[in-house]
Amino acid sequence: MKPLSPERYIEGVRHGNRRILGKAITLLESRAERDRALARQVLKGLTPHAGNALRVAVSGPPGAGKSTFVEAFGLHAIGQGSRVGVLAIDPSSRLTGGSILGDKLRMPELSLHPDAYIRPSPAGEDLGGVARRTREAILVLEAAGFDLILVETVGVGQSETVAAGMTDLFMLLALPNAGDEIQGIKRGMMEFVHLLVVNKADGAMQEAAEQAAHTLRQALHLMHPPDPEWTAQVITASARTGLGLEAVWQSLQAFRSTMLESGRLHLRRREQSLAWMWELVREGLEQHFRTDPTVAREQGTLERAVTLDRMAPGEAADQLLAHYFRDDAF
Repeated sequence: MKPLSPERYIEGVRHGNRRILGKAITLLESRAERDRALARQVLKGLTPHAGNALRVAVSGPPGAGKSTFVEAFGLHAIGQGSRVGVLAIDPSSRLTGGSILGDKLRMPELSLHPDAYIRPSPAGEDLGGVARRTREAILVLEAAGFDLILVETVGVGQSETVAAGMTDLFMLLALPNAGDEIQGIKRGMMEFVHLLVVNKADGAMQEAAEQAAHTLRQALHLMHPPDPEWTAQVITASARTGLGLEAVWQSLQAFRSTMLESGRLHLRRREQSLAWMWELVREGLEQHFRTDPTVAREQGTLERAVTLDRMAPGEAADQLLAHYFRDDAF
């Protein structure tokens, strides 16, 4: 099949063609060398049309109900007039490298809504609970006219700070009976939180949710906020009953207004762009390093030496770097 031209990709995304939108994200996710030049042209053409959405990371421990919450909140946001793009980062299959879960299984109602677009992407070996090209996918969805981008991460941990670094607002879901888990959240993630949602606050768990919310509010008072203009909020919610969804929506609107008025949102976007640039520099250097003929020739031998304990990892790394930085390497 003949590949699309850059202009066709750009036109299709801008006009909301869902098939081309999916193909554009697939192109940007491709690791094939033949796709890189085309991907750069498409990204360059879409960039002037992006940047107007609120970017929200949604994280939380396993069992917190992230996908169920994202679907319920996404439908609520659409009811408020928003167009919602969801980047659902899936665990990866060790056999195929692809996503294990699918949007129709995780968010069946939202996936069929004309004002929503869900893109499941495999996390692969990338850290941070996000996929390799999440930043690019955000830009594509914004250029297609989606004004609320929800990035649902794989899980919760120190590496989830990557998701916080590419979005405007970091939303963390917690369980009503979190117990020791709350202590772990305090150690790892609270300093990045703009909005903490105690999910599954319904039925017999309602009282426990209120108690957890009280504990988390106290914990947040001890943390330095990620943005001094905004005081992190704690909301109890239920994706099943709809409790708290409007409060979450209002919190997002207040956050955006506050950050726009203070100029902080513009500053965060500039910081994100610089981080993105250096990430691409690192990626390019690693690619150049790995494809260097001498490095490629010596890599297997040195890897075997390390795995057999015949050579220290540091010594092997020094040798590979010495091969790469030889006088005729450039």
